[in-house]
Amino acid sequence: MQDINTIYHNGLGVAFQWKNNPNDDNKKVQIVFRDTGLLLTREQLSKFSKNINFTRENSSLCKDCAEKESCRVLLVESPIPSVTFALNARELNEIQDLVDGTLFQLDLDIYVNKMCGQ
Repeated sequence: MQDINTIYHNGLGVAFQWKNNPNDDNKKVQIVFRDTGLLLTREQLSKFSKNINFTRENSSLCKDCAEKESCRVLLVESPIPSVTFALNARELNEIQDLVDGTLFQLDLDIYVNKMCGQ
């Protein structure tokens, strides 16, 4: 864990940036949840957040369902073409928190750096 800068984490996963990445990926964020890791730009994270919000707003399947914790019927498009995640209602809320918390922290870091003149 010494090779990463943790940005945000919750019960579902973690978001971080690699400290010493030799590629042009230094500004990308690694999001890891369940058995999946995504290396995303700030713009891709924002798109992912919009996709999650769309699924939350347009899915009434889980509201009164007794199986909402075990069933993964909610489909969320990732920012990567041809990759879709099947989630349950709890996971959908957790991934929303993970992505939005990461975006918030990234924006806060930019703001603080500007205020400190860096």
